[in-house]
Amino acid sequence: MFDTLNLYNFAPMSNATKNSRPLLWFHILVVYVVIQFAWWSYLMAEQNFEIYQLKSEVNLLKHESPEEIIANGNMLNSELRNKWIMIASEGTVFIVLLVLGVFQIRKSFKKEAMLAHQQKNFLLSVTHELKSPIASTKLQLQTLLKHELEREKQKEIITNAISDTERLNNLVENILLAAKIENSVFTTHKEECNLSEYITEGMNQTILSFNYKQKVKLNIEPNIFMKIDKTSFPSIVLNLFENAVKYSADNSTITLGLKKQNDNIILSVSDLGVGISDEEKSNIFQKFYRVGSEDTRKTKGTGLGLYIVNYLVSEHNGVVSVKNNLPKGSIFEVTFNSNS
Repeated sequence: MFDTLNLYNFAPMSNATKNSRPLLWFHILVVYVVIQFAWWSYLMAEQNFEIYQLKSEVNLLKHESPEEIIANGNMLNSELRNKWIMIASEGTVFIVLLVLGVFQIRKSFKKEAMLAHQQKNFLLSVTHELKSPIASTKLQLQTLLKHELEREKQKEIITNAISDTERLNNLVENILLAAKIENSVFTTHKEECNLSEYITEGMNQTILSFNYKQKVKLNIEPNIFMKIDKTSFPSIVLNLFENAVKYSADNSTITLGLKKQNDNIILSVSDLGVGISDEEKSNIFQKFYRVGSEDTRKTKGTGLGLYIVNYLVSEHNGVVSVKNNLPKGSIFEVTFNSNS
């Protein structure tokens, strides 16, 4: 299945310090520019004042009438005031542009640094996710090869091996799908489908293939039809379902619902797990993002599942949202327009 959230904090402090050095040098450069600008403004002001004094002295030495001296003095004062206004205006514009530039550069730098950190953790996480089912399948096949086991035990081992292989296959498919989305080469081919039967059959097969420790309840209204891409639509259901499994306690109930409401078709997956804070609800659909609470750091995942869900839902002219499931847990709700 597709994995979603949670990134283990693998980045050591030395790397964090190293990554902060460019930002430190940028701040030093900004401070230097501000100091130079202040010094330039001071010199300009001093120069204008000196020119004003010299012109005033020249005006007095011209032996003009008092009226002419006063008129020339007023003109010099107006000229000095205009130059002060010019310096203040240019300085204000410069400071405003500098502050906006610094803010945008800091924002972009932090965004890129966070993305680089998430990508690094994704590589570490996906390496573990790929190796685990391979190692498990290898061990089970070796057990079958080296030992004479009872038929029931053989069947159990083969079932577990198939489950691990399916898990590996789903992970690879998800990574490839994310790559297609990232490179804008993903396309959909929609066709009319009995969505109720399609989801019911798919979920029943999934439940039989995997030994889930949670109770799964299907609450699906019959004969709901919709145009879907049968290749990619299962990823929406399975990613939401797997996300609920990861963050739910053993023996808790996960409910998958499908209903028609006016002109909308609503697909929902609710759980009684750890829930998602309001601060993180706006971030969980970002690529590589994983919920960072201590309750969720121990779960497996690559941070791609909900990112893919959000993209595929939009490709099917739908909207996905998340809300609290009282008294605890989360409800992911996907709303499709049945007329689209």
